[in-house]
Amino acid sequence: MERVTRSGPLSGVRVLELAGLAPGPFAGMMLADHGAEVLRIDRVAAVAAAGDRPRRDVMDRGKRTIGLDLKSPEGVAAFRELAAHADVVIEVFRPGVAERLGIGPGDLRAVNPRLVYGRMTGWGQEGPLAMTAGHDIDYIAVAGVLSLLGREGGKPTPPINILGDFAGGGLMLAYGVLLALFERERTGRGRVVDAAMVDGAATLFAMFYQGVQSGFWGPRGTNLLDTGAPMYDTYETADGGFVAVGALEPRFWAEMTALMGLADLPDRDDRARWPELRERLAEAFRSRTRAEWEEVFAGSDACVVPVLDPAEAAEHPHNRARGTFVEVGGVRQPAPAPRLEGAGEPDLSPATLLSDLSDWGLDRGTAERLRAAGVLA
Repeated sequence: MERVTRSGPLSGVRVLELAGLAPGPFAGMMLADHGAEVLRIDRVAAVAAAGDRPRRDVMDRGKRTIGLDLKSPEGVAAFRELAAHADVVIEVFRPGVAERLGIGPGDLRAVNPRLVYGRMTGWGQEGPLAMTAGHDIDYIAVAGVLSLLGREGGKPTPPINILGDFAGGGLMLAYGVLLALFERERTGRGRVVDAAMVDGAATLFAMFYQGVQSGFWGPRGTNLLDTGAPMYDTYETADGGFVAVGALEPRFWAEMTALMGLADLPDRDDRARWPELRERLAEAFRSRTRAEWEEVFAGSDACVVPVLDPAEAAEHPHNRARGTFVEVGGVRQPAPAPRLEGAGEPDLSPATLLSDLSDWGLDRGTAERLRAAGVLA
């Protein structure tokens, strides 16, 4: 079956996603999760090698895929035809590459003035670093974010590639695409979205930039939310597990210490005594297993929960009750978020090959000719 009936707020929106590293596919996944019809454009060799086998990558769920040689004139012409029938293009190349291929914003605007052209890069489309290589750690470093992450006295610690690639990159790109689609309803014209991870990461830390300037936020690892405060940290338990403590407000702190049976603690408002207070808490948490502490705090407002690994998280009663995780094609994965009441069930099936491109402007005869020439797979 070539097409899936889709529901959701983006039903009817067509997206061409040029294959790339994680943040691009993540943006496409966010759109597909909410009803967009996403066609993933990969290299011919990669698609030919995979054949009709579904793609199990979670970020490709709900999509279709084809291979197209964008270095050939025929492939470029085919892509332009696809773009003429699309609402959105997601492009993940270095600045200037799409233009050299003949599929830049100007090229595609000529065939589809309504097209939203989403560009994903680390450094942005201009600036001294625009043409240089980089990864998440580089982008959040230059954004000033990495300097704030880590424990006191330690070196900056990157939080894997969440802040640059996914939150500052892919999610910001999806957000920008939605803004441009919304605007198009008024103007009738598309817009280019320049989603740079360095920009997105900086935006995520807006509150902390202000905090540093005002003096509210000090050196890394010394503040209320960055493991500086003993009431907002993780603690090891007797069995080698960990609990997460977020007892910031006085009433939550009072409930936590009461349930732990702790008295005569150092004043938590006296920063000079935070090391002593932390050691008292660490000693107490080491006295019981993680499961025992989970039972102690069950149903309370102490803001203490177990630190779960991904497999445990999927089985947690709260996540099970909400359906936070689902299993598709034998792969356990997070369900789409955010939830929109009454939007219907999304298509989370693994990505499959799309052979009939007639709805995208390529009739069967043209498609077969391109396949025979090795331009399309």
